[in-house]
Amino acid sequence: MQTQGKNKNRRKTRQIMIGNVPVGGGAPITVQSMTNTETCDVGSTVTQIDKLVKAGADIVRVSVPTMEAADAFFRIRDSVTVPIVADIHFDYRIALKVLESGVDCLRINPGNIGNEKRIRAVVGSAKDKGVPLRIGVNAGSLGKDLLRKYKEPNADAMVESALTQIEILDKLDFQNFKISLKASEIYMTLAAYRQLAPQINQPFHLGITEAGSLRSGTVKSAIGLGALLMDGIGDTIRVSLAADPVEEVKVGFDILKSLGLRNKGVNLVACPSCSRQNFDVISVVNELESRLEDIQIPIDVAIIGCIVNGPGEAKVAEIGLTGASPNNLIYVNGTPDHKVTNAGLVDELEEMVRAKVEAKRLKSENIIATG
Repeated sequence: MQTQGKNKNRRKTRQIMIGNVPVGGGAPITVQSMTNTETCDVGSTVTQIDKLVKAGADIVRVSVPTMEAADAFFRIRDSVTVPIVADIHFDYRIALKVLESGVDCLRINPGNIGNEKRIRAVVGSAKDKGVPLRIGVNAGSLGKDLLRKYKEPNADAMVESALTQIEILDKLDFQNFKISLKASEIYMTLAAYRQLAPQINQPFHLGITEAGSLRSGTVKSAIGLGALLMDGIGDTIRVSLAADPVEEVKVGFDILKSLGLRNKGVNLVACPSCSRQNFDVISVVNELESRLEDIQIPIDVAIIGCIVNGPGEAKVAEIGLTGASPNNLIYVNGTPDHKVTNAGLVDELEEMVRAKVEAKRLKSENIIATG
């Protein structure tokens, strides 16, 4: 069975609020994604945000590159319930405009907003409205001075960029921010976060930027984010994939579930299959995973094709299946329950999982109702 928050050495940070979602300060690690629709196409953007929320996204970021997009942002924000982060670069007037729309967080880089007067205007408005900032450092967009000094992007340059931007906020007495230090190269990202971690107490937004395609990007993100999370570093994550943003959310939760840091939806344990299998493990697992994507309540399910490892895995799952001859054996709460043939196997497992989830939901509601 999975447990919440296995890492007892999590970095201690101040807490900020992104809308109604706490980030840092011991709050559960949140999963974010970003829309890739044209922001001015309000309908498409809202539809995509709704899909991200259905997949479990805690926070969604929307790019706002123009004043027209800022106008659209008003309507987008009024059409969704999830906290929205506005991604702003260069034009401080766009930042000021979205701050009027009830934005939940502003992603900026103080270094490219302009002179001190403009930075002061944006930070002052954010302070007045209680809106946090996300300071985003990216290895691919470091300032020219840093590139002249360090010759090429590296962790030291990223940390110096971050500290320079933090110094600006310190002068303005603004501490309501989180920070990210992203590179597409894993070791550079790890070194930057680890170097900055003991120097500040703001929450960290984690990511391996431009990680790649669905497969390769998932691998890179799992390695990079996983290493930092096991160090106790990280308060909110975004998996950056050249894929449907919904996949980013799924992978993000899978990373957290694998480390026992978030327990949401179906935790599916499955064998890789071999010649000992007594049913088609791969097709059963793929079909079952597809059917159960909508489930949000945590449940552990084990699908093992033979009797070698099957009983051991099934005994620690809420619903377990062990392949056997002539009939397979289903476990419920670690105890053998009944035998089942291969025919209709997925249908029966889905029915059992949904019944178990519904029972857990009703029990939870009853506990809340009775106080």
